[in-house]
Order: sequence, then structure tokens, then C-alpha cells
Amino acid sequence: MGWDDRCEFGELLGKTLTEVTASDDQISFVCSDGSEYRQFHDQDCCENVSVDDVTGDWADVIGSPIVVADERSNSDDPPKSEHAESYTWTFYKIDTAKGGVTIRWYGTSNGYYSERVSFERTSGPRKEAA
Repeated sequence: MGWDDRCEFGELLGKTLTEVTASDDQISFVCSDGSEYRQFHDQDCCENVSVDDVTGDWADVIGSPIVVADERSNSDDPPKSEHAESYTWTFYKIDTAKGGVTIRWYGTSNGYYSERVSFERTSGPRKEAA
């Protein structure tokens, strides 16, 4: 996978998930149209970015079209440690008619490295432009 495969989280809008696999450092999404995506962070030396929490039930977002696929970051929430030089909370919301899930990532660094979460297409068709 490379930079050409990176896309916006909103590309999931309108798709139907058939499978989700989650760990502390990556979440993989499989869609009914054959497309697959992964959410992750390319770790470097002076940073740490991982999934902090998932609120909701994955079963609520599988098998029903996604009506909300939203990404938001917030540095106003307090850091997990008073020693954090730089930190970012990033929230990903997925809603369907059945319910929703919010994925919360937390990143820290010395301020010179990225705390950004990446989202990329790993296989399958690209979403058509509207």
C-alpha cells in the first residue's frame, strides 16, 4: 500500500460493512462491494498513536449502509498524562440505521512527529465521485 491508496474516512459513506477487525494499532474494514480499508498510524521514533477506545457495538454497523462516516480531532480534551508534550485525540464516527460506533484514537509525540491516523484502501473498487 502506498500514498496513492490513502483516502478520506468519509469514503465509507454509503458502503455496507461485512466485517471489522480491530486491534490497538489497526482497524480493518471489509465492505459488501469488495472494497477493503484499514485505519492505522505509521509509527516513528518519538510518537505513539493507538486506539484508545471503541464505543458502541460493531454488530450495529455491519450489514446496514453507512449514513455517517465522520472524522474529528480535538486537542482541547486533556491529555492522558501530564507529561505529554504534544497530543491529539481523533474520533471516527460510523452510523447506520441499526446504530453506531465511535472509535477514539490517542496520539502523543515530542511535537515534531505526526499524531495523525491514516486511512487507506487496501483493495477493491474506489468510491465514485458525486
